[in-house]
Amino acid sequence: MIKTWFKSGTPWVWLNAAAVSTSLIMVIGLLVLIAVRGLGHFWPADIVDYDYKDANGQKNIVGEWVETRILTAAQAKDAGYTVLNGADHLEQRLIKTGNRDITGQDFVWIDAQYIQHTDYPEDLIKIERREWGNFYGWLKAVKEKGKVIAEGKKAYEAIQPRIDYARELFDQIEHLQKNEIGSINYKLERLRLKQRKLELEGEWTEQAKKDIAEQRAELDKQYKIFQKQLLELNQKIGRDSLVAATASGQEVEIPLKKVVELILPNAMNVFEKSWEYGKQFIAFVTEDPREANTEGGIFPAIFGTVMMVLLMAVLVTPFGVIAAVYMREYAKQGMITRVIRIAVNNLAGVPSIVYGVFGLGFFVYILGGNIDRLFFPEAAPAPVFGTPGLLWASLTLALLTLPVVIVSTEEGLSRIPKSIREGSLALGATKAETLWRTVLPMASPAMMTGLILAVARAAGEVAPLMLVGVVKLAPTLPVDGNFPFLHLDRKFMHLGFHIYDVGFQSPNVEAARPLVYATSLLLVMVIIGLNLFAINVRNHLREKYKALEN
Repeated sequence: MIKTWFKSGTPWVWLNAAAVSTSLIMVIGLLVLIAVRGLGHFWPADIVDYDYKDANGQKNIVGEWVETRILTAAQAKDAGYTVLNGADHLEQRLIKTGNRDITGQDFVWIDAQYIQHTDYPEDLIKIERREWGNFYGWLKAVKEKGKVIAEGKKAYEAIQPRIDYARELFDQIEHLQKNEIGSINYKLERLRLKQRKLELEGEWTEQAKKDIAEQRAELDKQYKIFQKQLLELNQKIGRDSLVAATASGQEVEIPLKKVVELILPNAMNVFEKSWEYGKQFIAFVTEDPREANTEGGIFPAIFGTVMMVLLMAVLVTPFGVIAAVYMREYAKQGMITRVIRIAVNNLAGVPSIVYGVFGLGFFVYILGGNIDRLFFPEAAPAPVFGTPGLLWASLTLALLTLPVVIVSTEEGLSRIPKSIREGSLALGATKAETLWRTVLPMASPAMMTGLILAVARAAGEVAPLMLVGVVKLAPTLPVDGNFPFLHLDRKFMHLGFHIYDVGFQSPNVEAARPLVYATSLLLVMVIIGLNLFAINVRNHLREKYKALEN
């Protein structure tokens, strides 16, 4: 009976179903873990005030309770901790105390057995700063031009409008520096290169000198106007400051130009915390990073990832389709074609770092270096395309994912019935017309399948990008308002590399840990979004040509 059951194949069906179910559970569990750890980072946690007394004396510890770990009595003894009252375990709590500029550290582990009293005062403040991380303490006073204008409870009423005003001024300053003054500096550099090019070509005439001088004078005039505006804004933003006290009673004056936000988490209800949660998440997605990528947002990394994947897709699709069409429709099917197919399949298994080395050696040093010598001699010795950048990173990933597109497209072409080709030819169409108007449209779902697989792999690659274009922090985006608008020579940020950098290169590991989960979640969401778009296009094409396939 059992032998017959095994021969029927039923056990293998159930075994396969169990393996698929296990894989799904593991994937979903991983995504849930990443989502909980990542999204939970943005919730405004209550601030705890501990009355703490250990062997070093009594003190107050103020901060956010991040996590708890339990040590058995034996583990605690081996680690050098003392367990009081014969307890069988030791509870330790990780507290984010902030105030790194004062204490030198953001986090501290404390033993729960030494906590004398726990309180959640509603007047405790959390200040998100542009430098030195968060500040936790009590608001004492608000100053304007060095003079106290509000103290005590009145300080809480006076501070928020001034923070909003300072943040508005900061945005104006950032806009002037990045857009207006940045554009002028870009144009001045273009003028310098234009002058150098004319000198090298022997065309640096008096008329050329006059034209360049007039353009430079006009740009200098604009620069002085923006510089004056910038000076006025800096004077305004430096007007206000606040005075806050730490848990030890030390008072600190913080300029409002360094304050991103001030909240009182203990006094907020669920709806107010939910609103704050949404603001924090949006800021994380739309703002630039700060403090060695451990604070602020990750918009440049999201933008760089999407831009690179889209450019890679534009580059890999035509090359992959043309190669597949040639091998399936035009090449003579023999030993050479079989060897090429084997080589293509083997290329799919080459480690990605090897592609990175190839991209650095061929695309950057050889191709980019020759482009600089031929078309940008005026920029020497500074490289233009002879250095890692967006174009070379996209080309490297296009080469890496090319086998996937070729194999998928060729399989799609092989599934198209021969009768369709013969019918088209019988109606008077040429082979090229048959291919372009009949065969390729019907094979387009298979092409999209290859593109989906290519996007899924390329978006998560990190190793080759470290060699051909990605950086820890990019000063400008590859797209801006300066001609030619899309700057393929610029370096860029990437979500995968951002995860590696924050998780393994950060000097503040505890602060960076939740950002690793949040960035990982966003990377998964970006990949899913790109894939869903491609899948939707593929399904549309599949429905369109289903009748012909049948």
